[in-house]
Amino acid sequence: MGDKGAARFLLERLSRVLEHPLTRNIPLDDPRTTELRRSVIRQKPFLKRIYEDWYAWIASRIPHGPGAVVELGSGAGFLEEFVPGLVTSEVFISPHVRVVLDGRFLPFHDASLRAIVMVDVFHHIPDARSFLEEAGRCLKPGGRILMVEPWITSFSKLIYSLFHHEPVDMDAQSWAFPPSGPLSGANTALPWIVFKRDLDVFRLDFPDLSLTGLAVERPLSYILSGGVSLRALAPGFLYPAVRLLERLLDPLAGSLGMFARISIEKTKGRGGAATR
Repeated sequence: MGDKGAARFLLERLSRVLEHPLTRNIPLDDPRTTELRRSVIRQKPFLKRIYEDWYAWIASRIPHGPGAVVELGSGAGFLEEFVPGLVTSEVFISPHVRVVLDGRFLPFHDASLRAIVMVDVFHHIPDARSFLEEAGRCLKPGGRILMVEPWITSFSKLIYSLFHHEPVDMDAQSWAFPPSGPLSGANTALPWIVFKRDLDVFRLDFPDLSLTGLAVERPLSYILSGGVSLRALAPGFLYPAVRLLERLLDPLAGSLGMFARISIEKTKGRGGAATR
């Protein structure tokens, strides 16, 4: 076994040791995995605080007025506690969602939604173009797409490539990938590709969707939480201290951050400039 093979073996063993017992040995695309991850998030105080922060950010940026707010990939989360009347959805039947749908074929009338929201979902949609076209059709003028997604930086590329099961294909020429399971099918680099590498293409092809916010963040907290798949590496009471440290590292977020909060608004004109 060569050096690379030995390193890969050790990483796989480490991941196995850290694997969360609730979801161990259950196939990734089994709906039970999503249901159990709902329990994992609620049972891990550090991770739950991360989701609460993300949900508070989403809730604070949903436009006021008429129109439904739809969440994609709701099965494991609890955003409905932050957004009254939220239309929760999933790609398979789940006891905690109201609608079963595919983000590429949204079953809503034109200009009927004031927001489409999601956490850790966009990079699982097999055809980002189809989703963006559907979102542009369904959103009211001034409506928003609000998402929290993995983001590629020098640091996160290393972490995602070594410790995460999802592919990281920064060189993908298409915004689509072959459909497979709801969780196994993904390209972790997709948000970075669409809203960073190919931003000019996005602006040209979707002139009515304006990228109005993109904030790269969280070089430490999600790793320490263990996410939805691994055991927690830090107790919940350390969360405020870790967040303070992360804020001090904000100037380096472009190199160290692991996630991005992304805001897109439907306009009548061409897409505008992004802000960090």
